[in-house]
Amino acid sequence: MQGNAIMRIVVLASVFIGLTASASAGQSVRYEVSFPNHMHREAEVTVIWTDLPPTVLQVRMSRSSPGRYALHEFARNVYSVRAEDGAGRVLDVNHPDPYGWDVEGHDGTVRFSYTLYGGRTDGTYTGIDASHAHLNMPATFVWARGTENRPISIAFSVPRGSNWKVASQLQPTEEPNVFSAPHLQYFLDSPTELSNHSVRSWSIVHNGTTRSVRLALHHLGTAREADAYAAMAEKVVAEQVAMWGEPADYDFGTYTLIACYVPWAAGDGMEHRNSTVLTSSSSLAANALGLLNTLSHEFFHSWNVERLRPRDLEPFDFERANMSRALWLAEGFTSYYDALFVRRAGLIGDEQYLARLAGSLNAVMHGPGRQYASPIGMSMQAPFVDAAVSIDPNNRANTFISYYTWGSMVALGLDLSIRGRYPGRSLDDYMRALWTTFGVHQDDYAPTRTYTVEDLRATLAAVTQDSAFANEFFEQYVYGSEVPDYAALLAQAGLLLRAAAPESASIGPLPLEPLDGRWIVSGPTMVGTPAYEAGLDRGDALLSIDGTPVNDADAVQAVIQARQPGDTVAIEFEHRGVTRAPRLALVPEPRLELVPLDSVDGRLTAEAQRFREEWLGSKVR
Repeated sequence: MQGNAIMRIVVLASVFIGLTASASAGQSVRYEVSFPNHMHREAEVTVIWTDLPPTVLQVRMSRSSPGRYALHEFARNVYSVRAEDGAGRVLDVNHPDPYGWDVEGHDGTVRFSYTLYGGRTDGTYTGIDASHAHLNMPATFVWARGTENRPISIAFSVPRGSNWKVASQLQPTEEPNVFSAPHLQYFLDSPTELSNHSVRSWSIVHNGTTRSVRLALHHLGTAREADAYAAMAEKVVAEQVAMWGEPADYDFGTYTLIACYVPWAAGDGMEHRNSTVLTSSSSLAANALGLLNTLSHEFFHSWNVERLRPRDLEPFDFERANMSRALWLAEGFTSYYDALFVRRAGLIGDEQYLARLAGSLNAVMHGPGRQYASPIGMSMQAPFVDAAVSIDPNNRANTFISYYTWGSMVALGLDLSIRGRYPGRSLDDYMRALWTTFGVHQDDYAPTRTYTVEDLRATLAAVTQDSAFANEFFEQYVYGSEVPDYAALLAQAGLLLRAAAPESASIGPLPLEPLDGRWIVSGPTMVGTPAYEAGLDRGDALLSIDGTPVNDADAVQAVIQARQPGDTVAIEFEHRGVTRAPRLALVPEPRLELVPLDSVDGRLTAEAQRFREEWLGSKVR
């Protein structure tokens, strides 16, 4: 064991010497990372810059991460910073702001070292422990202004006896733990998992070219579960390739699914150019289909958003929040397709798929946020909601509808509208047209042409050959806040959109939590609901309803369920020390459900059956 360790150090040292020579010649940047204190979530990182001009080297930690839109203070986990020059002389390091370190007086070489704490395993942060090192690059590695275009090499030194392997979209070298990247943009977009993970892989053959999809699976389950999950993933990938007409051209021939399904991970999915991060505390045994839905979403991004990219996200800025007007398509259309591909692959039935659609329809059709902004406006709020951290209360339950959800319902409306108006065409054709116009051609690991919202409208006009339809759809449902006639559109597929409980009464959503023996409204009530009109709001103590004391959360629902829409009830609550007791009128439960007509009356026309099959059926031939 010890002899092997010594030999490994010698091999890595020789690699570093070779990299040093090439770095000097090519002005590359070299990273070295090791985990001597991984039990306590620490990594030791060294970055080496050579051939620097005789000016201050501005070292920075990112505040944004690809695929995320809000700011994140990754620098808070960096400490024990030190620097030396090429002769080993210790250099002064100034700290001009919370995210940067300035190094001057160097001899053209700077060796910058620090300790990093990694306490969260997800798609945004870094998680380090005895089981793995799960590295999101902007949360892990500093970089220097003015060196962004230099090629990068990185050497990982794994803990002795850990059996850790490396899974990454970084380009492999002859050494198993040494990788490269063409420049900083690619490097920071390349999440890396070091663990004793298992690997499942399969090939995509298209027009004589073979590409590989690799599932690097860090989990506590069985090999049989991993095999079954990989088989399902392969079916979903095949449906996506069939829809787009071709796989994306992965830069080094391989797409890597980095799946970390362990109890100490947080739920997340994060797309990257040739890989994705999939994390969850649930297991394959308990939640394979739920995990697969996230996989479907993220893999779809290898076309949509990674290569078919909004202009306002390219190039990505690692020092500020990145705002886009097009997330309703980049994220929302992806959300529409993720479960659809699972359905087309035959892994779920109509009932499961329609239940998901109904949930999204309810959120959009009944969401008061539509009166405040359009899908474009909601997209522009991403820096405030996309894993953004804030301790001040907000009113987003009333003013915001997720661009994921609303965008998915824009996609549903557009798909069913195209299928109904233009036989033989669909949203699939629209996405392929966007792909061939804006996504196919890439240069230096980035799209040669990006799109604007107006480009999206013009492409719809071209696909349908109907400018009037494209203009009307965008004005009403993209620039505007209207919703399509979903009931009529879904009826084309023999589906009935109806009230789920038309005889049930409601006062609207009323979030409650216990505090000091009383039940407190824990969030804003919804605009337009009886609870809102009665004046109930966050922080109020609910005392009684129709004379029944509120001793638990079920008491409210029990009273309401015993009443009919139109009935009035008295509600007593305390607001800022003042007791109020208004009466409010109950309204019908607004929740909708989506059911097949054939399950209601047993009849389904051949036309509706054909429409449904063309929409939901497999496209793999």
